[in-house]
Amino acid sequence: MVKILKILSVGLCMAVFTVGCAQQKGQENQMDQQADQMEEDSIKSDDMGNEGAQAVDISEAVAYVSPTKDSKVVGTVTFTQENDGVRVQANLSGLEEGEHGFHIHKYGDCRADDGSSAGGHFNPAHNDHAGPDADMRHMGDMGNIQAGADGNATIDYVDNTVSINDIIGRAIVVHEGEDDLESQPSGAAGARMACGAIGIANPE
Repeated sequence: MVKILKILSVGLCMAVFTVGCAQQKGQENQMDQQADQMEEDSIKSDDMGNEGAQAVDISEAVAYVSPTKDSKVVGTVTFTQENDGVRVQANLSGLEEGEHGFHIHKYGDCRADDGSSAGGHFNPAHNDHAGPDADMRHMGDMGNIQAGADGNATIDYVDNTVSINDIIGRAIVVHEGEDDLESQPSGAAGARMACGAIGIANPE
């Protein structure tokens, strides 16, 4: 009788152990499924976020240009999307009379007092430096802007290389001298007289 009870007791313990293992296994499977679902939802969310970012169509950007050390150059530069390209319009003051290199630089960082924190020309295609009408050029190569005897300078033209989405967060830099449109890597335009970060314009 005792022997039978021991056998029944061992069998019951094994049954309880088996049920417990099955429950634990079921819980682990459920947790794995939840983790997989969370990962899948995260991927979908990232994809939607990327698609949303790519879908943003910026139609206008603006930069307020501030003087570097010992300079008085100020003004604004706007970029407006049009059917045949991007219209670039600038109004600057405080310049010496003559031609001045006028470029988009890689970083929208104008903290250095000489403008050097803006880095070099924005050149995502890794082309040689050239003029704004060249087929192969830096995206940031916008040539020169001419100042009159009063120190004021304006420009208004349509650029077929500039992409507004690509230049957001970069910087406009105005140079002391003329860009010769051929010297590498930046046209030998001299010191940086003004710098301004390019941001999304308020549509209102």
